[in-house]
Amino acid sequence: MTAQTNRQFLLAKRPVGSVSREDFTYQEVPVGEVSAGQILVRNHYLSLDPAMRGWMNEGKSYIAPVGLGDVMRALGVGEVVASDNDKFAVGDFVQGALGVQDYFLGEPKGFYKVDPKLAPLPRYLSALGMTGMTAYFALLDVGAPQSGDTVVISGAAGAVGSVAGQIARIKGCRVVGIAGGKEKCQSLVDELGFDGAIDYKNEDVLAGLKRECPNGVNVYFDNVGGDILDVVLSRLAPKARVVICGAISQYNNTSPVKGPSNYLSLLVNRARMEGFVVMDYADRFAAAGQEMAGWMAQGKLKSREDIVEGLETFPETLLKLFKGENFGKLVLKI
Repeated sequence: MTAQTNRQFLLAKRPVGSVSREDFTYQEVPVGEVSAGQILVRNHYLSLDPAMRGWMNEGKSYIAPVGLGDVMRALGVGEVVASDNDKFAVGDFVQGALGVQDYFLGEPKGFYKVDPKLAPLPRYLSALGMTGMTAYFALLDVGAPQSGDTVVISGAAGAVGSVAGQIARIKGCRVVGIAGGKEKCQSLVDELGFDGAIDYKNEDVLAGLKRECPNGVNVYFDNVGGDILDVVLSRLAPKARVVICGAISQYNNTSPVKGPSNYLSLLVNRARMEGFVVMDYADRFAAAGQEMAGWMAQGKLKSREDIVEGLETFPETLLKLFKGENFGKLVLKI
């Protein structure tokens, strides 16, 4: 394999504000040979996630930051092309932290096998991957929806939001999505079965909440933070649950994160707001994946992937997340 070239994006500096190509170093290096316990994976698809922006920052978080000079962290799926590890054989397809590069070489910590005959590989990065696990556990365990509840989801046309909304519908809830643009909002209703949608780019969100949720919001699944979180807090129903899954509107801030001024609504409505990190549920991933695969087989759950080709496009493609240009799971095809 030494004749092969491995293209890589390394983190060159800590971004300030929005990410740019200048925050990375692009290099081409020879592909190495496997050592004891290692595998070599030819990457096929990489998952592009809002969390990647947080991984670039120095400071305490739920996971260590990417080191300067290290390959940029990214989950992916690929094929094992060489192995000195008893758990993985040449020809296996695996999911794991492969990094923004053509080839992963190292110990397969946290890797697991996937079957391209059961589902297309990109799906193991969306509904049947970490995206699906996030939607499943954040909604069902933290949000704890009950049949008949009104569930509001921000970033509803994104990877996690679109799956979470469908799961809420499966559980018998009324589901309202907040998304940007007429096309996205229409698709939420027509294609994914949402009961209503609010176009934050072209209408007043508070007015939309009053229209779509006249009796208040029982569960709010938050992917964006900022002003939209603040507005939804003002419309909570008694005993509401607010799930803090993400805050994409705040990730590129150069000023302090904007907190909610309407937080006393939690007190008045005896509501709760709780943060969520998907790896806390790792021991239950297999069971959740099996249930969601069943929903997909029954036609109750749809998975949508927004696939962009070309490793060389990585910095610009990543920015699609923060511009709201993706619909569904953003995936980079190597």
